[in-house]
Amino acid sequence: MKPTILALSLIAPLTVAAQTSPVEVYGLLDAGVVVERGCQGDCARSRLDSGIASGSRLGIRGREALGRGTSAVYTLEAGVKNDTGANEHEGKLFGRQAFVGLDGPLGMVTMGRQYNLVYEALTDVADPFHGGMAGNAGNLVGYTTKRYDNSIKYQSPRSRSGLIGSVIYSFGESQFNSKINRAYGATIGYAKGPVNVSISHQRKNNMLDATGTTPAVDQSARNSLIAANVDFGGAVGYAAYGHSRGEGSNHWDMSNPYGAMAQTLPTDRSRDALFGVSVPMGATTLLASYIRKDDQGLANRDADQLAVGASYSMSRRTDFYAALAKIKNRNGAGYGVGTATTRGRGDHAINVGLRHSF
Repeated sequence: MKPTILALSLIAPLTVAAQTSPVEVYGLLDAGVVVERGCQGDCARSRLDSGIASGSRLGIRGREALGRGTSAVYTLEAGVKNDTGANEHEGKLFGRQAFVGLDGPLGMVTMGRQYNLVYEALTDVADPFHGGMAGNAGNLVGYTTKRYDNSIKYQSPRSRSGLIGSVIYSFGESQFNSKINRAYGATIGYAKGPVNVSISHQRKNNMLDATGTTPAVDQSARNSLIAANVDFGGAVGYAAYGHSRGEGSNHWDMSNPYGAMAQTLPTDRSRDALFGVSVPMGATTLLASYIRKDDQGLANRDADQLAVGASYSMSRRTDFYAALAKIKNRNGAGYGVGTATTRGRGDHAINVGLRHSF
């Protein structure tokens, strides 16, 4: 067989497969300058950083129609530090997302490493900064960790009335007890017209450490969040109210699947309130938010965050952004102004960067 005919015979099946089950390669690159002040201890006061407004990523996803309105779906998404070329999640090739499932008339069921529901409600519904830049709501609002490993998630189809719901269960997979490290949660929401509201609750167990003994600090956590936004036409208003309990409610190491604590926690019980606004003005969008963390513990380590920012869309895929945020810590609280992928070390920071999706 001639080489040309052989090559065509090999390519033809791939072409047919691509037509029946298309694979999408996508990504996002985000980089800019971060300037921090008011650091606790030593820190680089200015640096070039990656993943400021959104985590840089490279992924593949797709779906295959199986008939009767049902499709197989999958996503593999790797986090990238494009300032150094390193993997964002050390030891995890696809640390952002890795799941497979079925999407049909009764809803979608997916299995793998996935976002937890309280984090999704906070960033997608309540936060005008959508979990990025200096104004990131996660600087103060508790949500344990962003993602759960070993999880099964169900998302209902949106009804005509606008109601939607989700549940998630993460298997602890401990050799000592099936309840260790497990996590579960649920969300019920309404999205129709200009109104988007969700109520979420999650619980994470972590009663024993890797050796099967009780650790010095119980890292269990419970988080509840009411999140909403309303499009008024000329502006979008945002609001949220959350209640967090347990030592594991804040300041988690994002690279750890179960969120091992990165530092001493300021509080194990708090009430969080957020108010924000975004104002589109042509290619420019102005952003602002205020967050109040009310520590319910004896130390009363409260904190307030005020943030302003703006983004300018140079095209459908490319935008320029800038943000400024300041946290006022009280009674020894040590919250920092972070970004979409990095926990902050200073109590105020400025971000200026560029984001491009493909």
